[in-house]
Amino acid sequence: MTDDAKEPGTRGPRFTDEWLRPFIMGTLVVVTVVQFTTHPLIAPPLAIALLVVVSAITIGTLFSWPPSATFPIALAFAVCSAVLLAVAQSTLAPAFAFVASGSAGARLRTRVAIGVAVTGALIAVGAVLLVDELHPLDRQWPWWLGFAAAAPVYMGIARRERREALLSAERAVRSEAREAALLERGRIAREIHDVLGHSLSGIAMQLDMADALYGKGRGDEATQAVRRARALAVDSITETRHAIHALREDTLPLERTLELMATGEGVAFEIDGTPSPVPSEVAHAVIRAAQEALTNAAKHAPGADRSMKLGFAGETVSLTIENGPARKPADPGLAGGGLGLPGMRERVALLGGTLRAGPSSVDGWTVELEVPR
Repeated sequence: MTDDAKEPGTRGPRFTDEWLRPFIMGTLVVVTVVQFTTHPLIAPPLAIALLVVVSAITIGTLFSWPPSATFPIALAFAVCSAVLLAVAQSTLAPAFAFVASGSAGARLRTRVAIGVAVTGALIAVGAVLLVDELHPLDRQWPWWLGFAAAAPVYMGIARRERREALLSAERAVRSEAREAALLERGRIAREIHDVLGHSLSGIAMQLDMADALYGKGRGDEATQAVRRARALAVDSITETRHAIHALREDTLPLERTLELMATGEGVAFEIDGTPSPVPSEVAHAVIRAAQEALTNAAKHAPGADRSMKLGFAGETVSLTIENGPARKPADPGLAGGGLGLPGMRERVALLGGTLRAGPSSVDGWTVELEVPR
C-alpha cells in the first residue's frame, strides 16, 4: 500500500495537493451539509450518520494514513459513500462515491483498489435498486449509473503510479549525486595522500642527507639539502590547498580554468580545436599537470618565456607546455626533490594517457600530455 503523500518534482502536483484538492473536498462537504437541510432524504437518520462518516474520511484524504489502516478506511469509505449515493440522491452526496473510488486507486495496490472500487459500485447499484423498490422517487438515479462510481479508481491508480515514478526518479537522482560526491571526495583524498606521500618522502630523504652531510663537515651541501626539503614542504602545502579548493568550490570548464591560470602566470595560451566537456577526473589531471609544469619552468628557467596549448581532437585532450631558455640563474634551493614529473606521469597513466617531457627546439623544455576522454 502506498501513502498519498505530496508529489515532489513538479509544480502541478504540489499545487493540486496544497490548494486544489483541499478546496474541492471542503466545498463538497460544505455544500452537501447545506443541501441536507433543504433537500428531501430517504431514511434521514441513516443519511446523516453516513454523511458524518464520509465527510470525516473525505477530509482525512488530505492527510497520511497509517499503512495498517489504509485498507479498512478505504473499504469503509467506499461502502458508506455507496449507500449514501442511494439515500441522498437529490443532493451532491453521490459525489462521495466517486471520491472514494479515486482515493482507493491512489492509496492501494492496483488489484486491491479495483476490488474496493467494484465492491462500492455493486453496493451502490444494489442500494439504488432497493431504494427504487421501497421508496420510488420521481427523479432517481438509473441503477446502472452506480457502476460509474468505480471509474475514478483508474484516475487514482494513474496518479499513484505517476507519484511513484517521480519518487523513484528523485531517489535515482539523489543516489547519483551522492555517488558522484563520494567519488569526488575519494579522488581528492587520494590526491592529498599522493601529494603528502611524495612530499614527505622527499623531505625525509633531504633531511637524512643533510644530517649525514653535517656529520661529515660538509655544511654548505647540508644547507642546500635543508633548502630543498623546505621547498618540498612549500610545494606540498600549495598542492594540498589546490586539492581542498577543488572540494570546496565548483570546477570551471577546463579551458576556462587553464586560461585563468595562464593569465595569472603571464603565460601565452591558445586552444586548438573546439572545446567540449571532459570528465572531472580528466580535467583535474590536466590542470594539475599544467600547475606542475609551470611551477617547474619557473624554478628551473627563471624569466623564460612560457606557453601553454590545449588541444581537443576526437576522443582525446592534449596539453603542451613549453618554456624557452632561462634569462637568469636558477636558485639551487628551489630545485625540489624531483618527484613532480613522476607524479604527473603516474596520474596521467591511471587515466590511460601518456606524458612526455624533454628538451624543446628553442633550447628550453617541453611537457606534452594526451589523455582520452
